[in-house]
Amino acid sequence: MATTRTGLRRFLNRTLCPGFIGSNFNGSTRPAAPPFCRDFSSSSSAAAVAPRREAMGFDPVGVKEYLDYRRSLYGEITHKAVLVDAAGTLLAPSQPMAQIYREIGEKYGVQYSETEILNRYRRAYAQPWGKSRLRYVNDGRPFWQYIVSSSTGCSDSQYFEEVYSYYTTNKAWHLCDPEAGKVFEALRKAGVKLAVVSNFDTRLRPLLRALNCEHWFDVVAVSAEVEAEKPNPTIFVKACEQLGIKPEEAVHVGDDRRNDVWGARDAGCDAWLWGSDVHSFKEVAQRIGVQV
Repeated sequence: MATTRTGLRRFLNRTLCPGFIGSNFNGSTRPAAPPFCRDFSSSSSAAAVAPRREAMGFDPVGVKEYLDYRRSLYGEITHKAVLVDAAGTLLAPSQPMAQIYREIGEKYGVQYSETEILNRYRRAYAQPWGKSRLRYVNDGRPFWQYIVSSSTGCSDSQYFEEVYSYYTTNKAWHLCDPEAGKVFEALRKAGVKLAVVSNFDTRLRPLLRALNCEHWFDVVAVSAEVEAEKPNPTIFVKACEQLGIKPEEAVHVGDDRRNDVWGARDAGCDAWLWGSDVHSFKEVAQRIGVQV
């Protein structure tokens, strides 16, 4: 299987995105877009992304060649599992991050505007995190303390704890797709296994419970627990192992091209970009032959 994944990686290097796939997949990685700073409205983002994909040479030839190459490796494999990214695919922040940081921070003396907070957040998130191999270790507090203080100029521990706790509540997040529960129920009835695969700290499980959706999934693979962050293929491989399937029998759905699509494909999984390849979980179900 390792040889097959290596061959797939080399193929992707040659055809879909030269100079990009070969980037450091097995160790530390440069950060993707900050999770609280993306445009989570799938309809608008999809309209913007599709033309760019064609302009960059991803469609239609690259995708067709990729699918043909997968068939040459694995044949016509039925997807036995759906892996889902958390932030930006399954879940989205209910309020802009900068607004929350500012509103909670007012009583602690935070004076930056939301624009300033957002810009400082992006700069801080883009910096290499040198205190550990992973950004999210256990509950992720050291990393998020650095992000919050860098974004707002406030290092008050009570302020940080209030912000940190807020993002574990159902007030802070909502489902990207309101029909997700109905679709996942149909998938499970059809025998399709489900997993969350996410770069997140250990707050993810209690958050899923707070949103009453943890029971939808057979496996929750959290980078802080697996000790591997996307796009490292290890987290996808471990999720598949826990589901009892081979990576090529799974499709991963996520909103980040590098972390989700390239990372999953490097592990041997199929992968669809949320907001571009698919726009709803009903569409995911239909593409694998399950009617909802």
